[in-house]
Formats: sequence, structure tokens, C-alpha cells
Amino acid sequence: MEAFRVHSGKVAVLPGDQIDTDRIIPARFLSRISRLGYGELLFVDVRGPEFALDQPDAAGSSILVVGTNFGCGSSREHAVWAIQQAGFRAVIARKGDGTPGFSDIFRQNAANCGLLLIELDPQEHAALAGGGSGQEATIDLPGQTITFGTTVLVFKIDAATKHAIVEGLDLIGTTLLYAENIDRFEKRHNTFVASSN
Repeated sequence: MEAFRVHSGKVAVLPGDQIDTDRIIPARFLSRISRLGYGELLFVDVRGPEFALDQPDAAGSSILVVGTNFGCGSSREHAVWAIQQAGFRAVIARKGDGTPGFSDIFRQNAANCGLLLIELDPQEHAALAGGGSGQEATIDLPGQTITFGTTVLVFKIDAATKHAIVEGLDLIGTTLLYAENIDRFEKRHNTFVASSN
């Protein structure tokens, strides 16, 4: 998967909390046999002239700013694929009192696919979202900062997730980092053979 270090791009602000995976990519598309072609289906059931991502200022955006508990609902990697294939490199959510920025399953699917998720406190999120769609922002993942205008925000991220995304490693790639250790372990242990009775 593509490594993420520093990315500059336009912001698209999508207001609303509790945006679930069925809204991101409707369930009727989950039976497709190809992993491609999901970008055009992102939010397909709610697109139109009034939809935030269909506004002129949002065109060509690569940083999506959303509310709280984004990606809730049923588990589907397809939601992450749709976001990525629509051109977004990162999603920035608002965390609140007892409310996460992202659902746990969506968070794990995003990490596995290399989509950067960032949570901001309400005040920091309001500062970024308040600039509206079309503003330019730069995300420095190694430095853990978001810069827009003269504002610089510092964000937290799980160290293992950060390492994997910076290096462009999915779960298989991360496992392969330990290939020599795994090989040594396998050579030291007898293979289990089931007895036939």
C-alpha cells in the first residue's frame, strides 16, 4: 500500500455525526467481485446538488473532515476502499466526551488499508472545519501535525498504526518484517502431526 508521510491537499468538510458504513457505501454493492470501482459509489445514495461533497469548493479534495463516530455500523472494508478510491488520503474526525471520532471496526479497516484517520478535540476540529471546504491543509504524519493557514495542530496516533502507514505496510507487510524470527521459531519447534485413531 502507498506510504503516507507528508500530504498537502484541499479539505472537504462533511457535516454530521454517526455517518455509518451503509451511507458511505450501500450494502447492495458489497457482492462485487472486484476491489476496484468503489470511488464513484462513495455516498451514492445521498449525492446531489445539496450534498457537501458535490459542492464546487469540495472538488478535488483529498482530506475529508467529518463529525463524530464516523464509520459506525456494519463492518466493511469497502467503505475504506470507496473513500480512498474517491481520492481521499486522510479523514479527520471530532472526538467528544465519551464519543470517539471513528468506530473501532472502521478504524482497524482503515489502518489495514493505509487510510490515515486523525481525531481532534472539539475546539481544534472547529478551527479546521470552520475554514470550510476548499481550504488547503498539510498533514505531516511523522511530525503528527496538521497545518492550515497560520494554524498548526498536533494530533495523537497509535505508534504501531503510524509506523505501518508511514512505511506503507499492510498486515502481511508488517508480518514479513519478522520473517527471519518466524523462520527461526519454526525450525526450533516440531511440526504438530495429528494422530489417526
